[in-house]
Amino acid sequence: MRNALKFVAFGLLAAALLGGCSKKEDPVAQAAKKEVASGVPAPSIAEVKAIAEEGFIYGLPLVMNYGVMYEYIIDRNSGQYKAPFNTMYNEHRVFTYEDTAIPTPNSDTPYSLAWMDLRAEPMVISVPAVDRKRYYSVMLVDGNTFNFGYIGSRATGSEAGDYLVVGPRWKGETPPGIRKVFQSSTDFSLAVFRTQLFDAADMPNVIQVQEGYKLQPLSAFLKQPAPPAAPEVAWAKFDKDLVKTEFFEFLDTALQFAPAGADEEAIRARLASIGVGPGKKFAFKDLSLEHKAAILLGMKEGDSKVNERVATLGKAINGWNVSSAFGDRAFYNGDWLLRAAAARAGIYGNDAVEAMYPMSKTLADGTPLDGSSHKYTLSFAKDQLPPVNAFWSVTMYDGKNQLLVKNPINRYLINSPMLPAMKKNKDGSLTLYIQKDSPGKDKEANWLPAPDGPIYLVMRLYWPKAEPPSILPAGQGTWSPPAIVQAQ
Repeated sequence: MRNALKFVAFGLLAAALLGGCSKKEDPVAQAAKKEVASGVPAPSIAEVKAIAEEGFIYGLPLVMNYGVMYEYIIDRNSGQYKAPFNTMYNEHRVFTYEDTAIPTPNSDTPYSLAWMDLRAEPMVISVPAVDRKRYYSVMLVDGNTFNFGYIGSRATGSEAGDYLVVGPRWKGETPPGIRKVFQSSTDFSLAVFRTQLFDAADMPNVIQVQEGYKLQPLSAFLKQPAPPAAPEVAWAKFDKDLVKTEFFEFLDTALQFAPAGADEEAIRARLASIGVGPGKKFAFKDLSLEHKAAILLGMKEGDSKVNERVATLGKAINGWNVSSAFGDRAFYNGDWLLRAAAARAGIYGNDAVEAMYPMSKTLADGTPLDGSSHKYTLSFAKDQLPPVNAFWSVTMYDGKNQLLVKNPINRYLINSPMLPAMKKNKDGSLTLYIQKDSPGKDKEANWLPAPDGPIYLVMRLYWPKAEPPSILPAGQGTWSPPAIVQAQ
């Protein structure tokens, strides 16, 4: 997804900037005419560019989410297809380098997924009783990429229970037997189940937990007749190349299922002034050359601002970026640039109280990590392992694409359940060896294979402790991730 949203359109831009004004009433011009008819001045070329920039930043998470949903749920030939809407899908494995739909995929909790169509009626998520020693969570995230609720070890406990997920327009009462109601801000919503895997031999136990996750319509839960089905949707075919220019066509599609919140009314009105919004059909190919140039330049500048914001997320501590960039609508409070940066850094990340994600691409002095020419170590002092209520991990990604790295031992991370098999130093500290080649059989238990190039490391702290030592609050906690050291 990240690479799909890089904009290389210099040839088109040059033609647009040199081509003069087209007299054809393109989609932006048509929208402007409506604005003028209602007493609002038509946006100038400069304003069109500014709106495209703002709209790109606002819309990026919605379009990224749509792209993942299209590959996972809609396009059966995508190579990433999982299951239809309103169907539980269990991955009886962890993600590997072959999983490419989502940047920075988690590879230490097997996933279960359920993409819910909430238009016709709400859906009921049922979870089994889970051993208190095994962490699990169900993150509810909508098309706006707001995390609107949690079920699981931290949020609701380890007991069995039934939970209702409703759409943005639902106004019913809580049915009997339902422990809690969660309301999505969009018609389509994703439930991401994470179930802790202790080791490879533990997979049958994880599968047993996964098979206890259930999803059903409210009518089936109540044993009542089902309401009429929602109408079929004419999905815009998602294409990672087309999105470079037809971004706003995909945003049109996403917005029709996302009623505007109070904090979105201003940006929605500005987008409507250039012909973008629910029920509209923005068509880049029909734009005049001036409008094409303005739209592309605006998106390019918006893209640059998102990348700049990603680079400044959180606080730099020992070469790690420690931030809290995921949450619900209230968390973002209209900060669309923060939301876009969070999605680009790693879409579908957890709230800080559920998991923290220190990320690093550099040494403490800012020197980029490069597995092609250097070896590194990461050492935790005695009794200074990441402080968590559940477990922690350090995952390796390719710095070029944020995907997992193919390696000879099929190891993508090191996590706390692996500690018994790892070797500690004489002083009780723990050292991880970060390099592309084996550090030797005597150190291989502590080896985290690196790519032959740029390195991107993500530390995950599941259910971080709130009391000291703690990584919370983000960037101000009493515990900090140790610096990565270049081996001599």
